[in-house]
Amino acid sequence: MGNGETRVRGIAARAGGWSARHRWAAVGIWVLFVVLAMGLGSAAGSVEVKESDQLGGETHTAAKIIEDAGIDEPASETILVQAKDAGVTSTDAAFRAAVADVMKAVDATGRVTDVQSPYDTDTVSKDGRSALVQFDMRGDADTAGDRVEPVLNAVADVQKDHSELRIEEIGGASMNKTFSDAFGDDFKKAEYSAVPVALGILLIAFGAVVAALLPVALAVTAIMATMGLMAIVSHLQPMDDTASSVMLLVGLAVGVDYCLFYLRREREERAAGRTPEAALQIAAATSGRAIIVSGVTVCVAMAGMLFTGLATFEAMGLASLMVVAVAMVGSVTVLPALLSLLGGRVEKGRIPFLHPDKRRKNGNGKGSGESRFWTAVLKVVLAKPGISLVVAAGTLLAIAAPALGMKTQNLTLDQEFGDSLPIVGTYNRVNDAFPGGSDPAEVIVKAQDINAADVQSALADFRAQAISSGASRGPVDIKLHDAENIAFVYVPLVGGSDADKAGASLDKLRDEVRPATLGKVDGVEAPITGQVAGSKDFNDQLAGAVAPVFAFVVVFAFLLMLLSFRSLTIAITSIVLNLLSVGAAYGILVAVFQHGWGASLVGAEGVGAIITWLPLFLFVILFGLSMDYHVFVVSRIREARLRGRTTKDAIQHGVVTTAGVVTSAAVIMVAVFGIFGTLSMQSMKQMGVGLAAAVLIDATIIRGVLLPAVMALLGERNWYFPKWLNRLPDLTHDEGAETVSPPPPPAVEGERVRV
Repeated sequence: MGNGETRVRGIAARAGGWSARHRWAAVGIWVLFVVLAMGLGSAAGSVEVKESDQLGGETHTAAKIIEDAGIDEPASETILVQAKDAGVTSTDAAFRAAVADVMKAVDATGRVTDVQSPYDTDTVSKDGRSALVQFDMRGDADTAGDRVEPVLNAVADVQKDHSELRIEEIGGASMNKTFSDAFGDDFKKAEYSAVPVALGILLIAFGAVVAALLPVALAVTAIMATMGLMAIVSHLQPMDDTASSVMLLVGLAVGVDYCLFYLRREREERAAGRTPEAALQIAAATSGRAIIVSGVTVCVAMAGMLFTGLATFEAMGLASLMVVAVAMVGSVTVLPALLSLLGGRVEKGRIPFLHPDKRRKNGNGKGSGESRFWTAVLKVVLAKPGISLVVAAGTLLAIAAPALGMKTQNLTLDQEFGDSLPIVGTYNRVNDAFPGGSDPAEVIVKAQDINAADVQSALADFRAQAISSGASRGPVDIKLHDAENIAFVYVPLVGGSDADKAGASLDKLRDEVRPATLGKVDGVEAPITGQVAGSKDFNDQLAGAVAPVFAFVVVFAFLLMLLSFRSLTIAITSIVLNLLSVGAAYGILVAVFQHGWGASLVGAEGVGAIITWLPLFLFVILFGLSMDYHVFVVSRIREARLRGRTTKDAIQHGVVTTAGVVTSAAVIMVAVFGIFGTLSMQSMKQMGVGLAAAVLIDATIIRGVLLPAVMALLGERNWYFPKWLNRLPDLTHDEGAETVSPPPPPAVEGERVRV
């Protein structure tokens, strides 16, 4: 630590200097990169994640058997015919006529095959008030949702002719269509809202149209380029729609944030009297450096998803990693080139009363860029750091406490959508009349000869014991594929839509019924799949991935902070504060969505569980994104300390001078994530609320209270770096000069700048 003269150095400073001197080349290279990425991606096409690769365990084994056998299992649909009045039963003439009309109507569409009467398949409820007409959709099961609408319309027409009965359709195709429509509408709403919201906040933050447009333009072009890269990379790592949605979310958040950091520092230096060239060089050496450290840390965090072994997570991690890397590179290359090209024109389109010059004039008039609110908060925190630490940490630990009882599961249809979709009511009515009938377990039996006497006997025993064990109330259907020597056994699970009870029934099938029947025949494979099994296998695999992902992210983030700040203390406190932030986000999620506390405030429902993939996803995303603010604030504190300020003064200066940009960045992230909290799907609400809450906590309590309190208590120990660690690579960069008056001459690469 100390004063003196130093050289402006580092990747960010060199990149910014080169781009400013070769601005047209830098802009041209960026545009060419975006166009080429999109063009090559379009030409290459995208490879989707296969169903057999999405999950592990028995679900994966079953999907692989079906895929290797070349069996195209059709999408099965069910039509519930149910009496509205207790006096009507399936034996009545009107009921039978309705069943006949349903079968005739769906068959007439030409979209279905193998239409089966409930009187032939014995799919009539015990009370006789409900019956199921079953059939398969023609064509590929994956695209059946695109072809099911004429069948749904035919069923609706029959319903009009039989008002005394309830006639409703449900199944793989109809649920996929419903889910796809709701998912698509939700994300269109989010996509159409996110950019205008971000732009509006940037207009308030910058008070000028051109300055506000730059971050949005960079984020959007980074997303466009990454979409092309995703298509190319998908030939090595298949992608899916979820990965694209997460990429959009993360790309917009970090793309805007990185530009915001850079622009605000460049503006601050110009407001202090620096020449445009010197201001840009200092912004490159300081905010540019923070962007690179933060971006690399975020990329490392996202890479943690690659260790889950789940194709969807791997796709999300890789897509997020790519968009962060592209946004980071764009921020330290094309942004300085654009700022150099625009010069003073970056202030074009000033908005009255919003421009910083106007706010400074109406404020303290010093143009210091310091936040009066955070100055007042810091005065209290630094005066009583011990009390501030105990109060803030205690508050966050209390918020995080509910997370200790977190329950995760794949949400059922009624949990996901509540009462907002008619098909949810159908789902519940089918499950009430035929427990487990809408989501049966599927046993994929593979044998050397599926028609061998011992195999057929084992299948019959399995069917009988599935019911006698209490795992199912039947009917248990068996469909043989003789040529492939494979049988599909459909077992409705007792428990139906109750995930815990259905899970217990699945365990009986796997652990008791199967070993006692099919398991006794040599050479027979019988993995059990289906929605309940898929949820269990997903949970099991995800649970096994938590430790390696957690260790990878924490260890590499620690090493990056250690090398970037050359301080063991800073590295340790960074990890602890980020974990506290993630824990608080978990606590809010559990309180709102599992226990239902205040759920109505966010338009949610207490569904009793957190969707399985969210905790690990949030940990990775939040651990990465929270480094944005942390690196930016700590870099500013270190910069002030390098100039000779005391640690306490450096903390005060670093926090209050970054408060404006951190607040603006946090507001944008909270607003964008908050949009997802308004969507109809509970899983999207959970993701949006969790991300928004964590970012808000991170930018306020963590960075504004806990970080300065901890650093104030540690004092000079903040910069502790054992001698034996000196052999580690030095990734620190010398920071730019403190604002002074009169302004110094412009800095160029390799030229000395007084600090």
